[in-house]
Amino acid sequence: MKTSIFLFLLFLWQPFLLTGQDIQIALLKYRGGGDWYANPTSLPNLVKFSNEQLNTNLSTEIATIEPDDTGIFNYPFVHMTGHGNVIFDNEEAANIRNYLISGGFLHIDDNYGLDPYVRPQMKKVFPELEFIALPASHPIFHQAFDFPGGLPKIHEHDKQAAQAFGLFYEGRLVCLYTYESDLGDGWEDQRVHNDSEATRLKALRMGANILQYIFAPTDPEI
Repeated sequence: MKTSIFLFLLFLWQPFLLTGQDIQIALLKYRGGGDWYANPTSLPNLVKFSNEQLNTNLSTEIATIEPDDTGIFNYPFVHMTGHGNVIFDNEEAANIRNYLISGGFLHIDDNYGLDPYVRPQMKKVFPELEFIALPASHPIFHQAFDFPGGLPKIHEHDKQAAQAFGLFYEGRLVCLYTYESDLGDGWEDQRVHNDSEATRLKALRMGANILQYIFAPTDPEI
């Protein structure tokens, strides 16, 4: 059953192969009081950049999905961000797990302050897995745009290096957690954070790499 779902989703989620068909991505609306809605202009800007630079066919309308909603299976890429508390109950954790092991992908972008909350909640989703630091050699950093040093630093908070962590299920990267980077801030409209064009371009290119890695990777998983 899981194999058939996975193959179906792989067929459904091929915007590079299904010319003219828009694929929609989603933002995760979680409980707990954290600002899941942070960076409202980030995903539309990332989609626009990806469509222009990579010829993707992604819809500029971003869906909002809750963790226990089975409609999550309609979205190949789900983005999660915020600064504060996150709560997944057992039903929500099980639904996210089924989504991810069936072919879905979750990108968690710490907008500063999310780390102590999101880690234990993802442990509910995958109690048997640990976040693994991705080396700079990982293919996600070498798609259309090359990041030889790994995850770029976009916003400074605690003078810590940007880090990318992954959850791997049966050898596949199912969840990317970007920490001390703030990619989403860099994707926002320039007026929001007054970032330089160079900083915004760096963030958008890394975001485009993530999308390309999901839909049409230039290198196999390692």
